Order: sequence, then structure tokens, then C-alpha cells
Amino acid sequence: MRRPAPQPSSSVARVPGFRPLLAMSALGFSGYALLLPAAPLWAVHGGASEGGAGLVNAVLMLATVLTQTTVPWLLRRVGWRLTMSAGVLLLGVPSLLFMVTDQLGWLLAFSAVRGTGFAVLTVCGSSAVAALVDGPRHGRAIGLYGLSIAFPQLVLVPSAAWVAETLDFRVVFALGALPVLAVPFAAVLGRCLDALDAKADADAASFGQVDDQGPGRGRVLLALVMPSLVLLAVTTPGGALLTFAPQFAGGAGAAVAGLLGFTAATALARWGVGGLADRFGPRVFLAPLLAVCAGGLVLCAWAIAEGGARPAVLVLGMTIVGVSYGSLQNLTLVAAFAAVPARQHSTASAVWNIGFDAGTGLGSLVVGFIAAGTSFSVGLLTTAVVCVVAAAAVLLTRPRR
Repeated sequence: MRRPAPQPSSSVARVPGFRPLLAMSALGFSGYALLLPAAPLWAVHGGASEGGAGLVNAVLMLATVLTQTTVPWLLRRVGWRLTMSAGVLLLGVPSLLFMVTDQLGWLLAFSAVRGTGFAVLTVCGSSAVAALVDGPRHGRAIGLYGLSIAFPQLVLVPSAAWVAETLDFRVVFALGALPVLAVPFAAVLGRCLDALDAKADADAASFGQVDDQGPGRGRVLLALVMPSLVLLAVTTPGGALLTFAPQFAGGAGAAVAGLLGFTAATALARWGVGGLADRFGPRVFLAPLLAVCAGGLVLCAWAIAEGGARPAVLVLGMTIVGVSYGSLQNLTLVAAFAAVPARQHSTASAVWNIGFDAGTGLGSLVVGFIAAGTSFSVGLLTTAVVCVVAAAAVLLTRPRR
């Protein structure tokens, strides 16, 4: 949307607007993380099958993906402040409605509304990183932004199912409204970004560049295909693990430990790989990390296969998958921003987020229905094959030097 002005080599956290971005993201993703495992369990509580439970998060992600295509248009028409404020409200308020019923039809409707808000939060969050911070520091900025997203998941995803079943589902649903508290931070960040947009438009007008639209939409989307496919390949198993880990063989303790290992590895890897991405570029790491993800999934599948639960192996496998899951989130977003001009960063953010959420939704839907017909082990092995195919595609399409 704009090219940020060069900034001194200081902490990205000190960039104006970045701290409100972190606060908004942390509160928004807290609401998202709490219901990710709890909402499918609530559906099972109401009598839904494994496939029906998988639909809860699949509908959430479908609504997210469909809405994400409109967010760049909304930013241009109504601005950042109103768009982001509405988004966090749509994500947080419906969580309270889950207390009213456990019937699948209503849960799917509430999830769809939450998905529209989540779409706004995700696209605006990653777009704001590119708008606030200069390109040479995108990896570090995305890593820090990723911590604000991953830390709530580290704490809340493993504990949400335990709190729901040990205390009360209503506790989880009440806390799921935390995104409502992000409205003031969204407003502050929105004013900052709206001011940057206005300044960029004024500067462009003074130099007669208003009509310079850059490359066409088709070329922009083509440049984003590879990062999106890699992201889709790794978020599909990630979505399956986040949704179904509480239902795996091995008991609640193994599920909590596995989710803790997965989310901790995700947070640390997404943050830690940022400096490497800035130094070496993202592409060199893509295929190896996809292969690592496939290996971790094979361990998970073996751990929950018929014939005996292997809790320690499940925790190890989920932690390995988390390393790839977190690293590839950062690397593919850096690659997406690098592939397009600065004025197209909101489009790159939307496409990246569509890949992320489509993969998460596919993981919930496909693995859920495979498990209903066969087993969770078969479902996880299927996603491992997807990772191997994606790694081969990255290697075969490596650009010539």
C-alpha cells in the first residue's frame, strides 16, 4: 500500500504504532486460541460426530478466507481504524453466544461470524507490520509480531480444553471475548496507519504518481503462489493437531503436553527465524523445513496408531511439527512481501492469510472426515505426504541464479 520511510537500526518494538499492534494482536488471538480446541469439544458435548466437530473450525476458516479477500478493499474505502475496530468486535462478541447452546447448527453460525472478525485481524495485522517497518527488518518485525500471536496460543490452546472439561465451558467462552478489549488499541493503531496512508497519498500527488498502480493483479497473485502453497502445506497438519489433539489416544495429559510443545516450538521458531530470513533470505529454508514437518507428522501418526498410545512420542512429534509450523509462517510472509511492490503489501497479506487459514480449515475438515472413516493416524500421514510433495515442488521450481 505504501513504502515505509527508512528507519534507523533500532528495535522494531520502538517503531510508532508497533506496540498497539502487538497488544491488539495478543488480545485478538487470545480469543481465537481459546475456542480453537474448545469449540469442537463443545460440539461433541452436544452430540456431534468427529466430522461434525471438525466442521466448527472448518466453517470458522471458510468464513475467514472468504472475508480476507475483501479486507484490502475495506482498508481503502473506510480506513484502518474502523476496519480493525469492527474486526475485533466480530471476533470477540460471538464467543459469549456459545454459552447459550451446544447445537451444531448454531455453533457453525457463531463460528462464521467469528471468522469474519478473524479475517480482519489477520490481514490487518500482517499488513501493518509491512506498513510500519522498513523491508530490511521485515523478518525481525514479523518474528516479534509472531510472538504476540503465538504466546497466547502457547498458554491458551493447551489449557482451553482442560479448563472447559475440568471447570466449565462457560469460563472458556467468557474469556473468548477478550478481543473486545482490543478495540482501544485498534483505534490507536488505525489512526497511525490512516495518517501514514494520507501522507503517502499526499507525497505521491505532489510528485504526480497517483496513477502509478504498479504490476497488474494477475502478476501479483502469480508471484505469491509459491509462498502460499508452502504455507498451505504446513498449516493443514497444524490445523489438524490444534483441532484434534484433545481427541487423540493417550489421554488428556498427553494432549496438553503435546499442544504445549507444539505452541512453544511455534512461538520460538517464528521469532528466532526472523534474523535468518533477513540475512539469508527465506527460500533456502523452505524445503528442509517441510521435510522436517513430514517427519514429525510420521512420529505423531505412529504415536496414536492402534496397538497402544505412545505419549512421549506424540509430544516429540508435535514439537517437531511446531518448529516447522512457526518457522514457515515467518519465512513465507517475508517471501510474500519481498515478491511484490510495497503498495501491494495489503494484497500479499490477504493472500498469505488465505493460505494460512485455508490450510487450518482443511486440516480440521479433511483429517476429521478421514478419521471418521479410518483413523487419526491415516489422516496425519496424509498431511505428511502433502508436505513432501510441497518440498519437492519448492526444489523443482528453484529459480536460476
